[in-house]
Amino acid sequence: MHESVAERFKEIVPDVDSWSIRILQEKEEQISVRKNIPQPFVKTHESGAMITIWDQGGVGYAAASDFSKKGLKKSAENALAWARRSASHMVPGLFESEPSCHEGDYSSPVGTPWEQISLAEKLDFLKEVNNKLNTGGRIIEWFAFLNYLEEKSLLVTSAGGSVHQMICALIPNMGAVANAGSESQRRTYGGRGHARQGGWESVRQGEMLGAAPEVTREAEELLFVPNCPEGDMDLLLSPDQMILQIHESIGHPLELDRILGDERNYAGTSFITLDKFGDFRYGSNLLNVVFDPGELGELASYAFDDEGSPASREYLIRNGILVRGIGGELSQARSGVPGVSCSRAVGWNRPPIDRMANINIEPGDSSLEEMIASVERGVYMKTNCSWSIDDSRRKFQFGCEWARLIENGELMSVVKNPNYRGVTDQFWQNLTMLGNRDTFEVLGTPNCGKGEPNQMVRVGHATPACLFNNIEVFGGE
Repeated sequence: MHESVAERFKEIVPDVDSWSIRILQEKEEQISVRKNIPQPFVKTHESGAMITIWDQGGVGYAAASDFSKKGLKKSAENALAWARRSASHMVPGLFESEPSCHEGDYSSPVGTPWEQISLAEKLDFLKEVNNKLNTGGRIIEWFAFLNYLEEKSLLVTSAGGSVHQMICALIPNMGAVANAGSESQRRTYGGRGHARQGGWESVRQGEMLGAAPEVTREAEELLFVPNCPEGDMDLLLSPDQMILQIHESIGHPLELDRILGDERNYAGTSFITLDKFGDFRYGSNLLNVVFDPGELGELASYAFDDEGSPASREYLIRNGILVRGIGGELSQARSGVPGVSCSRAVGWNRPPIDRMANINIEPGDSSLEEMIASVERGVYMKTNCSWSIDDSRRKFQFGCEWARLIENGELMSVVKNPNYRGVTDQFWQNLTMLGNRDTFEVLGTPNCGKGEPNQMVRVGHATPACLFNNIEVFGGE
């Protein structure tokens, strides 16, 4: 289908300086069981194309859902009209170069295709998880779900570019809520952090079944433990909380379009300015952050971004120093700052903008036991449940589902409602120990929002456990 649409478009494309068409076919399925009852099965399928026209110094976009010659011609004419309107408002010289001329393909690593497993088998698995979550007692809510996503895309350009990509991703989760009087506590399977590319094997059935009783036990346990204490202390964060910390206080602040002011009206700006790249100390010497679209199975892996630029592994922060931004070719040209291939669109009816992809922290050489043993007074937190960060991505306050105190190098009692706050660069400069490969997890989030109109994209974060010193910790009701 994709190739035939591209050939049809070539027959009707107007005489312009350059053009591209990105054809996308998307499928999504959602299966869930709540309190042992299967919920309505959701299955969606859509296809369309984004047409981009460069002409006379301007650029215009138009989405197309009608793949007939007439429909494609109308959309191309709309894109050309917008290019002509924008020509007098563009930065001089910005669109003189042609679009991508690269050729290649990418496919998610798939062991067992999603379609190979029947709906009945998938429901049976979720029912089994529900049975393990439903221990009676004080559990009042329990659920398990699977969300499968599949995208097939073809980007063709007037410069000869041709990029095929096939993305398959699975987002599993489960959780339980316990109640005692006016008190309720919730535990989940790492939030939605276990999202990965792949097929049915990405569900990790044995791991979920094994974790279900612990999720329930911890939800009930939290009802009867004290609130997290307040004070400045050491903070050990598990990978399923670190992904939120990376996302909000490294990923978003480094987006070049945000730094240039494009997101000011909606998602805010950044405390990072263009002159900081190359010498600004973002964190301690232990902090090495990479843009890595090639991490096998990570949620936002790909070979080319949605403008056809080849994607490669690059350091964003090296030994604590800020070296590169998260911005595609357009933002790099505007800012004069090196970036990465990260122009991404959420669907066929959105143009690509600067987006995070796989933003990862390289592991260190400390075991979890060694990090715990080094702490005189601190707290170990898991699984994000709340977040708040200012418009410039500097001051933040995050909360977790579960925590355990650390005293004199030993794990002590569980506490509830754990929270911490800080200032981004000061916080990362307080990174004192970095977990080794044994603590390293490849995780992700399926719901990063940005742009007007809004675009909700999938983002990967791989990270070890991390230990920070002198962090403001507090509890809550």
